[in-house]
Amino acid sequence: MKLMASEILDNQGRGEASWQWPSIHAEGRKFGAIAGGVALIGWLLLGPWVGWPLAVLTLCVLAFFRDPVRVTPQDDRGIVAPADGLVTLISKVAPPRELTVDDGSGSAPMPNAPVTRVSIFMSVFDVHINRAPIGGTVKRVIYIPGKFVNADLDKASEENERQHVLIERSDGTRICFTQIAGLVARRIVPFIKPGDFIAAGQRVGLIRFGSRVDVYLPAGVEPRVVMGQKTIAGETVLAELGAAPLIEGVVQ
Repeated sequence: MKLMASEILDNQGRGEASWQWPSIHAEGRKFGAIAGGVALIGWLLLGPWVGWPLAVLTLCVLAFFRDPVRVTPQDDRGIVAPADGLVTLISKVAPPRELTVDDGSGSAPMPNAPVTRVSIFMSVFDVHINRAPIGGTVKRVIYIPGKFVNADLDKASEENERQHVLIERSDGTRICFTQIAGLVARRIVPFIKPGDFIAAGQRVGLIRFGSRVDVYLPAGVEPRVVMGQKTIAGETVLAELGAAPLIEGVVQ
């Protein structure tokens, strides 16, 4: 059915919005099918006492891969959260060492100077689809195998399986974020590759079954979130380019 112009949802208040069940991302459908098959076999062979718990487990697997619609703020100054979850760390650190060495262009993608890192921890109950914090060109995607220690620990940024993504805007602003596998997670799945042009809030990948995402803000940019705050991927504004810093929790 063709939509009329007045029916198209946008960020200017046009169209009609209503709650709907979130879709299941294609990456999770095979896991749901496997879990459903096991539940059916368990029910037929061992009865409902086994079938019901397995059926509930199937629903949990499908819920993990849910992919709700998000509306990203249309503001070029905004840096949005790439993940749903809890802000567990805000600290001044050097960018990932993999991005502070010459990439063959004669210069490093990022300077080796301390910047603010915002860490978002995703529990198994959070949506695990990650989204781009800014729009621009994907300059680098670097996958690094590693351990699977608790993603809530600071050392997970250096020791765990992880993937760095560097995005550059048309004005030269660069943002790096890192997808980090956790205790349960065993696979980082990218949806993008170097050279892709993406929009802010666009889906860029997922991490299976509990993990963390670190965002490295540009030099001089301070976060607009606080420790313990919940974020929504593609919607929560982590920071604003050119904005004044937070003073005692109040935006100036």
